[in-house]
Amino acid sequence: MAELEQETEPEKVGLSAERLARIEGHFARYVDDGRLAGWLAAVTRRGQVAYVARRGDRDREAGTPVEVDTLWRWYSMTKPVTSVAAMMLYEEGAFDLRDPVSRWIPSLADPQVYVAGPPARPVTRPAAEPIRVWHLLTHTAGLTYGFHHVHPVDAIYRAAGFEWGHPRGMDLAACVDAWAALPLLFDPGSEWAYSVATDVLGRLVEVVSGQSLDEFFRTRIFEPLGMRDTAFWVDEAGADRVAALYTAHPRTRLATPADGSAALSRHRMLSGGGGLVGSARDYHRFTQMLLRGGELDGVRLLGARTVSYMATNHLPGRQDLERFGRKLFAETSYDGIGFGLGFSVTDDPAAAKVLGSAGEYGWGGAASTVFWVDPAEELTVLFFTQLMPSSTHPIRPELKALVYQALVE
Repeated sequence: MAELEQETEPEKVGLSAERLARIEGHFARYVDDGRLAGWLAAVTRRGQVAYVARRGDRDREAGTPVEVDTLWRWYSMTKPVTSVAAMMLYEEGAFDLRDPVSRWIPSLADPQVYVAGPPARPVTRPAAEPIRVWHLLTHTAGLTYGFHHVHPVDAIYRAAGFEWGHPRGMDLAACVDAWAALPLLFDPGSEWAYSVATDVLGRLVEVVSGQSLDEFFRTRIFEPLGMRDTAFWVDEAGADRVAALYTAHPRTRLATPADGSAALSRHRMLSGGGGLVGSARDYHRFTQMLLRGGELDGVRLLGARTVSYMATNHLPGRQDLERFGRKLFAETSYDGIGFGLGFSVTDDPAAAKVLGSAGEYGWGGAASTVFWVDPAEELTVLFFTQLMPSSTHPIRPELKALVYQALVE
């Protein structure tokens, strides 16, 4: 299968080449002034790649440029892959979305909700509702991330060793059991908070399927779709293709080298919430499968109605995250944005105040990567870079405006 490359003239699929060129012009300045080391962007419409651009270095200190086969840390762009895996099992009748997850993960049988008190001595009460499968898919389970630094429960996660990572030596099963012993932020289903829920979902995939998460991904998703470069770590043969990781300098916000060595080492914790490393080409194939309703090149992973169902806002009353979510970090904006089964979903572009379409869905990763799928416009968009955190620069809203202004048909 070919690398990710332009397949058609933009005008043939209703895009303006002149206007698409604004993407490279705009983000070139990010590289020129040091905000990013390098990046790659791709725009596909009606099943054909109409635009691919790249700029800068995959490793600025080594002087190696971004190439089309560069490997990127996907971080939370892993979450849609895990959600697809879970929905594949759902289609097979393995579980109902309303099933309590404790049927397969017993440690989640008695969730406790934080009420009051300091992190060292929290007061809790029994949850009014069990954690159900749909709660994991929608981040409404009451779980959290230690890096939020907002709520006492976040501090409890950090004290247990969970901030941007996990305690050394723990595998996915052990992490899930550890989270199960910590208080919830709220009763499952009552609010939205970005969390380790998708990691728990990955453990559910393991238990239900009888396969480790990497094996399920490899045999059921990656090999069927021809995603040849994606895994939970990169072996020695591919190490020179991995982009360097950067963090924003606290004062200048310029890209500063960070430790990205975890992507190069084999580890026990298979994070369905943020562990995959892969190429832009591989993620492009994944997005094309979604845009085509679960099928690509004769391989069907999901039914078309399942994909449409996943891309529907599942928050109660179809509320947006501004009204139903906690004001915590997330890889999306809040106004006009709902949440489906594994993706954010744009319900109201006017409320979101970013050019786009109702019904588009996608997600981003901690290193400022992003993707979205727009069924109405038959459009998919990818942007890869490696700058943490993703909230440093307004890359995503800028990219959306630059893409949609190039649609002329």
